[in-house]
Amino acid sequence: MSFNDMYGGTPPWDIGRPQRAFVQLVETGVLAHNPILDVGCGTGENALHFAAKGLEVVGIDSAPRAIAKAQGKAKERNLKATFLFHDALDLASLHRQFATVTDCGLFHTFDDEERVRFADQVWGALKPGGTYAMMAFSDKEPTDWGGPRRVSKAEIRASFPPPKFRVRSIADARFETHHHEDGGRAYISIVDRP
Repeated sequence: MSFNDMYGGTPPWDIGRPQRAFVQLVETGVLAHNPILDVGCGTGENALHFAAKGLEVVGIDSAPRAIAKAQGKAKERNLKATFLFHDALDLASLHRQFATVTDCGLFHTFDDEERVRFADQVWGALKPGGTYAMMAFSDKEPTDWGGPRRVSKAEIRASFPPPKFRVRSIADARFETHHHEDGGRAYISIVDRP
């Protein structure tokens, strides 16, 4: 089943609110610089939270159904946010740079080759001094229920190496889903483009 097909209903990760980890990043000022690009935005809950806090945000997703839902939410909530059907592996074709790029649950869907390509695209989409904030299922999350590929700290560091990137932090987090009572084990990573 494709991601677009999954948005015909409610996918496990579409919890109807922003992920708590990203709310905290806004509250602590880590995500406070305009403009923001939210890659793999889904139905837009994180992006809409950023917009509600007065941030300029563009959300992209490769699932047309997700983008349509995000656009509908923005209109319904009277929030200014731009949502585009777009490939996260081709950020260069957006023809702009962002102070912040966020990724909640996209990185862990990529294979090794796609990760290299994605990191190059993130680097190009970030302004010098910009920040990439990413949450992905960690290698601490059990695999007995299936789900996406798990990610280790070493894999994150290897995907965003110096001198193009500086990994500021990788911390334990919880990925809220419909499958987890208290959230799946994840890493929230803050990576800068020097």
